[in-house]
Amino acid sequence: MTVTAMSPKEAAARSIGKQPLHIVDVRNEEAFADWKLEGEAFTYVNRPYFDLLDGVEEFAAALPEDRELLVVCAKEGSSKLIAEMLSEAGRDAAYLEGGMSAWSEYLAPVKVADLASGGSLHQFVRLGKGCLSYMVIDGGKAAVIDAVRVTDVFTGFAEERGAVIEHVLDTHLHADHISGGRAIAEKTGAAYYLPEADAGEVVFDYYKLEDGMQLQVGNTMIEAIYSPGHTNGSTSFIVDGSYLLTGDILFVDSIGRPDLAGKADDWVGDLRTTLYERYRNLSGELTVLPAHFMEMNEVNANGTVAKRLDSLFSDNHGLAVDEEAEFRKLVTENLPPQPNAYQEIRKTNMGILSPDEELQKEMEIGPNRCAVR
Repeated sequence: MTVTAMSPKEAAARSIGKQPLHIVDVRNEEAFADWKLEGEAFTYVNRPYFDLLDGVEEFAAALPEDRELLVVCAKEGSSKLIAEMLSEAGRDAAYLEGGMSAWSEYLAPVKVADLASGGSLHQFVRLGKGCLSYMVIDGGKAAVIDAVRVTDVFTGFAEERGAVIEHVLDTHLHADHISGGRAIAEKTGAAYYLPEADAGEVVFDYYKLEDGMQLQVGNTMIEAIYSPGHTNGSTSFIVDGSYLLTGDILFVDSIGRPDLAGKADDWVGDLRTTLYERYRNLSGELTVLPAHFMEMNEVNANGTVAKRLDSLFSDNHGLAVDEEAEFRKLVTENLPPQPNAYQEIRKTNMGILSPDEELQKEMEIGPNRCAVR
């Protein structure tokens, strides 16, 4: 029988395409329960690596015959060994190249649309973390929004399309992942923008994002809209008059949490004002593009995570709470656990900490937890 390596790119295509795959996850039970390789058509079995070292014959016999097997571990080594053992027991199996560490970092670029201005808008889907980043390209110029730390993907993407990155923007000071915005700006000479209200402790220079600010990318306009609630400085962007980049304020299936700086009680009112007043005053025809997603069922058939604003006001439970007291209760009593190492991540994004590459990977391990449940 054969053993092959499946790249994160191949696994992402299976996940987005809703193709069946049986995941044999050999991490410990706690790690598997916290975070796994997601796919609507995937099935799973979790058996820790050390439990299989004495032999896999009985285990292999119980695995489904009608599904391709993919063995997954943290960094590849253990899954490769178990895949080889399964092969010796008569079962074809692949192992995830680079393990969950590589899965966490893989970005799938997807075109959202060709813009009326003549440019294009692209979404970068980080399936392993549920992070969503964006790039606007027009007239040989580019702007990057909410970039993650895998910066080569963004600079390479722009270079392949003959575009120079001039603007790099973060909708807010992120707490669940390390921003790549400042690193891209330093590498390309672009201007890095951050909301001033989130930048009180940063130790680097930046351009202040202000309500109503407009940035030109070729013929495409990006307009900033102050939209606090997830953080005090959270800022949304309207691109080309048609696309609303909401950061972590509004998601396809939920709303942003206001507590990652310890300010849930203070910021829940701002969150409601943004969602129920500022956003309601915008055109319902805007396509919402958030900075995160929670479940694979939020990913559209074309690989994007996007939905019209008027549809969200009809379908999103976080936008259908009439009473303010009930909304406050919904938000403050339905918060998931804090993201892993979120305080260290915030300090890294402030420039206070400078962890090496391996430590950055460890800090980001696990799912995003930016939404109210």
